[in-house]
Amino acid sequence: MAAAKPVEPLLLLRAGADTAAAAALRRFQLPPQPPRSVRANAIRASPPSNGAGSPDELPAALLPNAARRRDGCGFSLGVDLGEARTGVAVGRGITLPRPLTVLKLRGQKLELMLLDIAQQQEADELIVGLPVSADGSETPQSNKVRSVVGRLAVQAADRGLRVYLQDEHGTTIDALEFMISRGVKRSARDVKSDAYSAMMILERYFSSSGQGAKIVLPKQPQLQSKLLEKSRQDAQV
Repeated sequence: MAAAKPVEPLLLLRAGADTAAAAALRRFQLPPQPPRSVRANAIRASPPSNGAGSPDELPAALLPNAARRRDGCGFSLGVDLGEARTGVAVGRGITLPRPLTVLKLRGQKLELMLLDIAQQQEADELIVGLPVSADGSETPQSNKVRSVVGRLAVQAADRGLRVYLQDEHGTTIDALEFMISRGVKRSARDVKSDAYSAMMILERYFSSSGQGAKIVLPKQPQLQSKLLEKSRQDAQV
């Protein structure tokens, strides 16, 4: 598969970034997630992060790329949603993810742009950060993100793209520390912080092998079927 294409790149990380930085990033861990109940005949949710055998599992084609770790998996687009700015990063789990750009869009324009960037970058999934408190409980901001992601998932499924939510607690601080360690100047950090936060969301996702990622499915059965079929086709390529 071709390498990801640049989209208004920021201070991009080189392929094969230094192992010290990579090792430092691998310390991020996600809190365990309890199993979720599912409706009869519904596509089932992601497996719990404790890795125990459970009927609460997705079809193989809808598992997140990080849980499959195959060379044939596509790229993953990391998204840090904000009130006014949205950070975007891309990665494949082989080397460190890299920050792409910061979008100053809202509503449908933002959602369509994210999907366009995903396709430009040959990403087959979007990993969106979910704000939670230190104890893992959701916040009012969590509801806002879920609302946006719900709409995004409908449009993404129509294009055959999967959307997952990933705990983003602490990634803003992680991004700041990483930028400082890489020598990013203070003036540049304010501009690039959202993209680096998206990078940290992706790094957490990959380092946990996707165990904390929860898929967001459209309610429409026909879109669920379309998404499943497209994902199966991609897995066979």
